[in-house]
Formats: sequence, C-alpha cells, structure tokens
Amino acid sequence: MPPQLTGNPHRRRQAFVQSRSTEQPTRHPAVALAMALPCAVLLMLLFGGWDQMANQAQAVAELITR
Repeated sequence: MPPQLTGNPHRRRQAFVQSRSTEQPTRHPAVALAMALPCAVLLMLLFGGWDQMANQAQAVAELITR
C-alpha cells in the first residue's frame, strides 16, 4: 500500500532540478578512454585476464581469416 501524504501540499519540497547554465561540458571520448584504460589493464593483470584476452583475440583472428 502506498504511503499517505498528509499536511499542506504547498509545503512539500520539490525535487532538485539542475539548471542548464551551470552544466559542465562533456568530456571528449579520448579523455574517458585515458581514464578507464589504466584501471582496465590493472584489473586484467591482477585477475589473470591476459590469457583469456589472448585466447579471444586468437579466436577472432581465426574467424576473420576464414
């Protein structure tokens, strides 16, 4: 059952709305890649993903050469 709203409806607080004038520009995709790639490489090395990536790359190369 939904909760009952009590009290004056004009006193309820409205949700926060961010104005477009304070919005920051978006990042270039290369910047996002430069931030994420070191973390991805570190996790891949820590958890042994290098062998799996090499196996997948070999399978894709075999599919392309057929």
